[in-house]
Amino acid sequence: MMEKVPMTSMGYAALTNELKQRQSVDRPRIIEHIAEARSHGDLSENAEYHAAKEEQSHNEGRIAEIEDKLARADVIDVTKLSGDTIKFGATVTLIDEDTEKKQVWQLVGEVEADAKKGKISITSPLARALIGKKKGASVEVVTPGGAKAYEITKVEWR
Repeated sequence: MMEKVPMTSMGYAALTNELKQRQSVDRPRIIEHIAEARSHGDLSENAEYHAAKEEQSHNEGRIAEIEDKLARADVIDVTKLSGDTIKFGATVTLIDEDTEKKQVWQLVGEVEADAKKGKISITSPLARALIGKKKGASVEVVTPGGAKAYEITKVEWR
């Protein structure tokens, strides 16, 4: 049985857009590069040809990866979720108990995790520590930099 890949509807849309871009824009461009490089003669010493073939291999690999993830996608509409218990899709506001620094994270699927955008994978140590907790609870997470303690100050669905 294929394992489902949980993701938000925004994550699904982003993957779908990347797939379209790679299939309808990148693939034809790379094929053109290969044909152009091939026309330059001897392929054994043609760096341009080898670079284009490598780019093609990378692009086709990524297309296959995206198609697999989309086929196994379990799209969860976060706007229809509610409650005060943290689970997939929740946007959680935390206060670092040492530094008093506020952090806001949304728990998303691995494919759409992006710390710079405030999205962490449901499988990350922090997300695993948060699952099942409620506002007001304290969680301790062992990070590569040592143990950190956070207070949950808000749980939202957006």
